[in-house]
Amino acid sequence: MSYAIIETGGKQLRVEPGRFYDIELLPVEPEEKVTIERVLLVENDGDVTIGQPWVDGATVEGTVMRHFRDRKILVYKMKPKKKTRKKRGHRQEITRLMVDAISMNGSVLAGTSAESTETSTPATPVEVMPPEAEESAPEATSETAPE
Repeated sequence: MSYAIIETGGKQLRVEPGRFYDIELLPVEPEEKVTIERVLLVENDGDVTIGQPWVDGATVEGTVMRHFRDRKILVYKMKPKKKTRKKRGHRQEITRLMVDAISMNGSVLAGTSAESTETSTPATPVEVMPPEAEESAPEATSETAPE
């Protein structure tokens, strides 16, 4: 399992391919591809690369799913004994980003198409009794013996 730590919107975030994350608003239209080059750390099968401050040649590719506003946060300021009160609300603009791949020097270390084939398991077969076996199976009765 590979992951990267990126910086976006003044925050650091641990990202993995195939997952979506809510980050600060990006000036990109929905369904467009985004490349983030501010990668602080890349981990690939136990091999860790740490940047100073950025990892050279490392990028994280993603697709913008949609833009929306986060939940409202109430900011209430009050000074006791002064009859001063201020109540404000704030809703942060958010971009939902689906991480597609983590690349290092042009080669894809981890991507959604590579991991989806590795982690998918074949469907388990379900055993179904044939109709004649159901008829010959002993039936449970709820009769009680007279006392």
